[in-house]
Amino acid sequence: MSSLTPIRFTPVDLDAMASAEGRVAVVIPPEGKMDHGARRANRLTRGALARLIESREFARAKSGQVITLAWPGGMAAEALDVVVLDSRFDATAARKAGAKLAALAGGKPMLVMFGSRRRGAELALGIALRAYRFDAHKTAKEGEDAPFDPAPVTIQISDPEAAETALAPLLAVAEGVHMTRDLVNEPANVLTTSEFAERLRAMEDLGLKVEVLEEDRLAELGMRNLLAVGQGSDSPSKVVVMEWQGGEQGRAPLALVGKGVVFDTGGISLKPGAGMEDMTMDMGGAGTVAGTMRALARRKAKANVVGLVGIVENMPSGNAVRPGDVVRSMKGDTVEIINTDAEGRLVLSDVLWYAQERFNPEGIIDLATLTGAIIIGLGHENAGVFSNDDALCDAFLAAAKTEGEGAWRMPLGKAYDDMLKSRVADMKNVGGRAAGSITAAQFLQRFVKEGTPWIHLDIAGVAMIKEGTAYAPKGATGWGVAALNRLVADRFENGD
Repeated sequence: MSSLTPIRFTPVDLDAMASAEGRVAVVIPPEGKMDHGARRANRLTRGALARLIESREFARAKSGQVITLAWPGGMAAEALDVVVLDSRFDATAARKAGAKLAALAGGKPMLVMFGSRRRGAELALGIALRAYRFDAHKTAKEGEDAPFDPAPVTIQISDPEAAETALAPLLAVAEGVHMTRDLVNEPANVLTTSEFAERLRAMEDLGLKVEVLEEDRLAELGMRNLLAVGQGSDSPSKVVVMEWQGGEQGRAPLALVGKGVVFDTGGISLKPGAGMEDMTMDMGGAGTVAGTMRALARRKAKANVVGLVGIVENMPSGNAVRPGDVVRSMKGDTVEIINTDAEGRLVLSDVLWYAQERFNPEGIIDLATLTGAIIIGLGHENAGVFSNDDALCDAFLAAAKTEGEGAWRMPLGKAYDDMLKSRVADMKNVGGRAAGSITAAQFLQRFVKEGTPWIHLDIAGVAMIKEGTAYAPKGATGWGVAALNRLVADRFENGD
């Protein structure tokens, strides 16, 4: 797994600034008042910082902006970064500032003079989230190390012990995010169905109970929807169950269910060739579930949570499922497969039913890179949120907002459900072009038992993007790990 940037908090030592290598960062509020660290930097650079504060550029700077003085005189560092932050900045501002500094550092050493300010742990989390690079398959150039091994970051702060304590659970989340990104970024010839299952099984070392259900067991259980998707591939289909028992004995768990299509050609309903290489990310839902379970185990969450992922590969072959085929789900309903490229909902339907039959969960949340329609509707800013339970949905939306992860609630309704009527079976797997993301959610809702609180998250637009975000370079984002971790902490821990 990609290494987290080593971050350490130390007492304030102004004399360390002159010899610090890489980059040095100081924090100055928009009104320009310098603290002890900034004044020392100003003295070392013979007034350069004071001249910057008096400049038009600083007057126009907004809170959260970073202004860089390259190769500052009197310092060994190659850059002095000036972070403009309001005096009463919040946790989000601290995270974003840390992320900007990490992006500028590019893996080089960094010293941050944070002084007596609060939220040093949040600053460090922003650094840990943004300091990520997936280069496991790149050949190192002469004089470079591979894979990417980020240099340490030192944050000088008045109370380093308190900051270290606050950072520990946050780094668990960062580690979960990095795991999700690694999984989603991996090419499909590396992250096969079997390799995916083995990486999840390795989390038993963290205290998770992990079980891998093979094809013969899936057939016994009647998971014909899921097996139909993978029957055209040489890679065996699997379901992996990850249990974390950190809460009170006997309390029903929260169930997280993820779509894990390691590569999606569309099957017989073949996708266009252009852009098909991006379909290595079609296991993003399962990747998010895996990263969340890692974060919960790492911070020893006081909650009972079970993660279930259906891992398949959707390939065209002489044995592949065809448009027009009818299969019977684990629930017992029959499905007419109109489009083999609408395969994620088939995978999820069986895993959703299995999760309820086996665990009788307190609530269930599924995640999937399910539809292109959600990208048309919401772009890459928000995941689509569908739910049958206002309380659980509102709690998730609040958690996502707190963590800065875009999420927007979408409608459900009988009119959309009627679009799934089939002439020859209990339902079709698609409802037509209109409202594609909604009819997909309506399909899934048919496999949620009456009275079970449920959320469906369509993350097709946020799991992997072409441009970097505030907390991630371009590629896999790890969206959802932080929000789900927050939801567990706010709603399912401490006897809530």
